[in-house]
Amino acid sequence: MKRFISLFLTLVLLLCLPTTTARATGNGNMNTGGGGMGQGTSQNKWIPGNDGVRITVIDTESGAAASIPMDFSNQAQTGSILHFGKVSKLQYRNGASLQLQTGGSYGCIQPANPMPTIVSSTGRNNIESIKRYFCSEYACMMVAEAAGMDYDTMISGRYKLMVEPIAYFTHNGQYYCMTATEAAFYDQLSGGALRTTMPSLTHKNLPLSIFLEHSDLGIGAWAGNTTGTQSNTDIINSLGVGIIWFNDPPAPDDPGGGSPGGGIALPDSDYRVDTDVITAITLYTDMDLTPDNPATVTFHILGTAYQVNNIVIPKDDCQLVWVKWHTPATPQNVNITVTVNRGTLSRDTITARIVDLSERIPPDPLATDTYPGYTVPPLPSNPEKLSANWGVWSCRWVPNWQWHADWKWHENMQWHSNMQWHATECTEACPRRCEGGHGEWRDEGEWQDDGQWVDEGEWEDDGEWEYSYTGYYASLSGTMALLPDDIVPTANGKDMKSGYGVKTEVRASLSTNATSGHCTTPQTALATFPEFQYKTYLRLLQRVSGGHNAKFTFRPNEFSTYRRNVHFTPVWMPDNTNYTVYTQVWDTWTPDGMLSVNVSDHTTIHQSVFDDWYTNRE
Repeated sequence: MKRFISLFLTLVLLLCLPTTTARATGNGNMNTGGGGMGQGTSQNKWIPGNDGVRITVIDTESGAAASIPMDFSNQAQTGSILHFGKVSKLQYRNGASLQLQTGGSYGCIQPANPMPTIVSSTGRNNIESIKRYFCSEYACMMVAEAAGMDYDTMISGRYKLMVEPIAYFTHNGQYYCMTATEAAFYDQLSGGALRTTMPSLTHKNLPLSIFLEHSDLGIGAWAGNTTGTQSNTDIINSLGVGIIWFNDPPAPDDPGGGSPGGGIALPDSDYRVDTDVITAITLYTDMDLTPDNPATVTFHILGTAYQVNNIVIPKDDCQLVWVKWHTPATPQNVNITVTVNRGTLSRDTITARIVDLSERIPPDPLATDTYPGYTVPPLPSNPEKLSANWGVWSCRWVPNWQWHADWKWHENMQWHSNMQWHATECTEACPRRCEGGHGEWRDEGEWQDDGQWVDEGEWEDDGEWEYSYTGYYASLSGTMALLPDDIVPTANGKDMKSGYGVKTEVRASLSTNATSGHCTTPQTALATFPEFQYKTYLRLLQRVSGGHNAKFTFRPNEFSTYRRNVHFTPVWMPDNTNYTVYTQVWDTWTPDGMLSVNVSDHTTIHQSVFDDWYTNRE
């Protein structure tokens, strides 16, 4: 996709800006999609044009928020609107949860120069106009003022702007404000309530109104469907967000500008050897998939076919489908193919790279090692994924028995008599002059149908399939304790001399409402060290207890005389230095990707091991 580099404002924007000089200040990492809207109801409706954005100033180097999120809307919004506070997508990705706010606490800023349409009812908003507006001097000055920042500092290249679309709408009779991310989380927690009542807004046009052309801030560029209903997981991970930057644009293959300070970072397509993992794809459908007409997805991995059966999804919707499997014990590339009998897959081939981290053990530390000019490096700033959300559709038949009439005529032919006297004509020859009369009775009746209409109808079940969405979550937390080894003779609490070993205890706790088939427990922890700038070398920790509360320690050190579970601090480490070990806990897999948490702890160095060997010869 063509990268947008904003050079100047359009004539319309030049005419409507309140300043005498207008210039573009930023560059927009944004694209758009969407489709037509359905019909709303009085209880569930959205009025086109009732939209806005949430903007957060982000520190480019650290990726952390440098301002509170700020909401902007062309329309005045009532303070009593239901909302979830002003929380950015990055905060939600880092573990923030929905917290409903009520009581007249909401406020937003109305720009003097109105914003272009953000969320379109047709799915055809003008993304170039959106870019021009938010990259303009006027908009950036407006944001800087709202954030309480100096304008020139904000656009110096040190900061970026995260822009998230907002919709203001009525759901179940209540008036809400939600970003696309919040709508997806709300839908998960409510069992699919938004997907049931207003999917065209919350799961199509709102999240697809803005998404990234290039990966940035740990959020991937969106390369999926841009016209259909999107899954909650895809919305939370990738959709409903744009970035404005004020320096050179990121390279197309740069997933966010790198991680300052080093550390180890691997994409989700990389797995570790001998590890339980989960591989997931998204299944889309343009027809109702029901228990009578379900989908089957088959993953073909290393000669084994893993089949996921009885998948049900409502029309024009989607769902994650996954398989849990165990990686081989040796490094290799594994080609995974995925087939389906109904619906469309987000991808049908996956190349998984199986890697072995144990090949990067630090070298033997020597008493003669030196490091002139050493300075303590900053801790790495690798991204974490502390929470995951996904869901599964289910379907049940809701009966609605109705009598279907079938009226039919039942024939019943009956003779209806009509006896009439027929007199004989009297003549002179009649001896009695016809006294008493002569003649006969005749039945002049007729056949008549005495049948009736009979309802031969029957009771029929006019019910329908009813879908429900069950949301699942998983969250990961961790702690680390770094201490001198138990046999260090002169250690005092966390103080020690350089050259001795340190031990560690890393704990990782998984919390989830899902069963074991949905996720794995923490499996991998790896430590990096300041003497190597937290790069190049690492120690793969051993898991000494598993389950939802896993514990990791150093493995026995091959350079330790007593095979202690330690890492040796370099003897040249400067005095009064906090020796900090940085640990990443990986391989807690979910359908929503791998959870990871970064932890660190330190000991304090005073003097060296040589000071314990000093002998006074006086």
